[in-house]
Amino acid sequence: MRSIMLALSEAGHMVFRANVGLFYTRDGRPVKSGLPVGFSDLFGFTSDGRPFFLEVKTATGRISPAQLSFLNAMRVRGALADVVRSVESALWVLRKVQ
Repeated sequence: MRSIMLALSEAGHMVFRANVGLFYTRDGRPVKSGLPVGFSDLFGFTSDGRPFFLEVKTATGRISPAQLSFLNAMRVRGALADVVRSVESALWVLRKVQ
């Protein structure tokens, strides 16, 4: 993921990593913090200002139904949104706008 972030930044895009977490209160109740279920790993803006959302997976990693739903919702709203498995695939997705 770090390699993808560096490559996108070097290509002039603004990229952020989405972090979420889970912690427990003193009385043991779980509290989720962060973003909605399915939110993409990386998001940001292309060099020309178009929003993007990238779900980063390993070569064999599978996308969850919530992740797929989120990507589709972002596409419908005009964002670039896709699953990427390498630096090359991430750069290819963002080149679609040029």
